[in-house]
Amino acid sequence: MRYDLDDLRLFLAVVAEGTITAGARRMHLSLPSASARVRALEHHAGVPLLIRGRRGVRPTPAGTTLARHAREVIDRTIRLESAVAGYTRPSNAPLALLTGGSAMHWLVPRTLVTFLRAHPDTDVTVGESRSRDTVRRLADGTADLGIVLENEARDSGLDREPLCDDSLVVIGQRDGVLAGRTTMAYREAAEHPMVGLDADSALRHFIEENLGSHAPAARHRTTVADLNVLVALAAAGVGLAVVPRRTLDAGPPVDVCGLQDAWAHRRLTLVRGAKERLASAAALAEHLRRAASPDGDLPGPLRRPRPDLAPGGAEVGAEGAERRVGVVGTPEQ
Repeated sequence: MRYDLDDLRLFLAVVAEGTITAGARRMHLSLPSASARVRALEHHAGVPLLIRGRRGVRPTPAGTTLARHAREVIDRTIRLESAVAGYTRPSNAPLALLTGGSAMHWLVPRTLVTFLRAHPDTDVTVGESRSRDTVRRLADGTADLGIVLENEARDSGLDREPLCDDSLVVIGQRDGVLAGRTTMAYREAAEHPMVGLDADSALRHFIEENLGSHAPAARHRTTVADLNVLVALAAAGVGLAVVPRRTLDAGPPVDVCGLQDAWAHRRLTLVRGAKERLASAAALAEHLRRAASPDGDLPGPLRRPRPDLAPGGAEVGAEGAERRVGVVGTPEQ
């Protein structure tokens, strides 16, 4: 039997997303084309690979087996391409990855752990920048990959794909002013003393740009450069803080309140640079996808809890916020 690598990638995308529609979108295919490819794959395999339902699809036992082996095949293919490409690129030319502070905090470390171990001959330089600056550098060919806010990449003309949710929440000391609340507007949060990131941080710029000139001026008791420090200050009761939900996967217990403001509901997008794509860049992109995925293939200590569960197992409410997030133990992806 011969399997097409693009068909295997599509099948993995469908399994990961839970629907053929979402899998097709992830692979930049039309729904009819993706459906035809999946049916052809099942015909080629000789057994049903997906169980189709009104709410989506899930793999059959044969489909689960195919997915497991497909991941191994694609991994080995990427490593093969990267090894050969290493002879055509300067040994002193590492991959350039640009990202904002949120992804730098949780996604990049988890990605580098798996990627650098799997690709000992490939180096990576990581830089933090605002989304619009990242898109500009990707367009002019001075960066290979970027993680940006979805709306910043929409009209860039660059190759991109959805990555993960990066919504913002308000956090504070447990059983403090947020007790019993699930959502609030930023305007209300700003009525309380706050702690924030330094003025030159990408997240601080994002918040201030979206607030505009008519928003209440928050009283920041202090500003810091690190998200871990910011969460610790909020947990200690120094002030409320606005942070990406992903930063709470590990850290001190806090009360969490979703932000009602539309601008707080953000998604991250993976964008590829305009210059000739290297096999090693494709490999790094694959590791970023896995690190961002709820079931990312990561070492145990780096796995992240399911996004629909709060740490400790509490279900997330309909607004996407959960209260009293108490995280204990090793940081998880």
